[in-house]
Amino acid sequence: MNHKICCIFNIGAHYRAPIYSLMDKELECSFYFGDTVFTPIKTMDYSLLKGYKKTVKNKKIAKGWVWQSNVWQLIFKPYKYYIINSSPYYASNWVILLLAKLSGKKVFAWTHGIKGGETGKSKFLNKVFYKLCDTVLLYGEKSMRTMIKEGFNKNKLVPIYNSLYYDEQLEVRKKLVPSEIYSNHFKNDAPTLIYIGRIQKSKKLDLLVKAVHLINKEERKCNLVFIGKEVEDNEIQSLVNELNITEQVWFYGSSYNETEIGELLYNAAVCVSPGPVGLTAIHAATYGLPIISNDDFYNQMPEHEVIKEGESGGFYKDGDFEDLCLKINDWIDSNPNKRQKAENQLHRIIDEKYNPHYQIKVLKQVLNYS
Repeated sequence: MNHKICCIFNIGAHYRAPIYSLMDKELECSFYFGDTVFTPIKTMDYSLLKGYKKTVKNKKIAKGWVWQSNVWQLIFKPYKYYIINSSPYYASNWVILLLAKLSGKKVFAWTHGIKGGETGKSKFLNKVFYKLCDTVLLYGEKSMRTMIKEGFNKNKLVPIYNSLYYDEQLEVRKKLVPSEIYSNHFKNDAPTLIYIGRIQKSKKLDLLVKAVHLINKEERKCNLVFIGKEVEDNEIQSLVNELNITEQVWFYGSSYNETEIGELLYNAAVCVSPGPVGLTAIHAATYGLPIISNDDFYNQMPEHEVIKEGESGGFYKDGDFEDLCLKINDWIDSNPNKRQKAENQLHRIIDEKYNPHYQIKVLKQVLNYS
């Protein structure tokens, strides 16, 4: 069968391997990936996809604008549908959209959509771009509500959420039991906070380190674990040394081993991401771990929607260090019953929405695939 669906993506991030593999198997897509998003990111093995066609060059052409080489010509190929997952600032997407309108083909954007904080030129470009798309597949419901308020037809806005290695993680989750991984490492029984993801300034991890320092000056104690790679000079390790809490902080490093990650997350007290939370929330929620992040929802990542205030984590007032500490203390002091309810709620939302099986179901519906 000839592939009817052409996927033109800005890059093939490693965590998308499960959903792209399902699309490859069940939708018979052709895949074209950009070579960079201009920040360090681990990519999947494209050879796993029988529909993989080509990696193209992403070139910066002006401030904030990118051009994907040799993709607009794909509109003349015998595809019926085109799925793009980049922003209005990918200039080549405009050419694809306009030519699709002339040729009667359909374009689906898989995107953040409009968050609500855009103004002026940015807001205008976003509105025009997404109105040209036949369907907008969104990472969350907040952007859908925002776009409806901006006059979009709700029938063309479809939440598809996000996902990680769900099937593998589910098998790990089924086998998890409490362990002594933290008491063995830290030589104490204090609750452990955890952060998983790239260690970079935008995540405001200095606030988390300072919170651990403050909590340990009080009667209650806590430990902290970082899982992830330092991707820029953020001075987190220097801050830990300066505050003299090296014995309370474990820089675990990068890991793609879900058995290791599952044990670390499951045995922690709470996951804390003081900046935008992103995929960190999905990873923690998969293993039932409550999550704390900030309440600046215009700049939050859509995955913050897995968190229900007071039930499966919470949001501190952005910029309010004391409130962050209060939220952390609320969860490290929480009783087993509260933790169990949070775990059940987080498992439920991941199992219902934030997994590749739900995503492929959504794609089949919007593509009228049978």
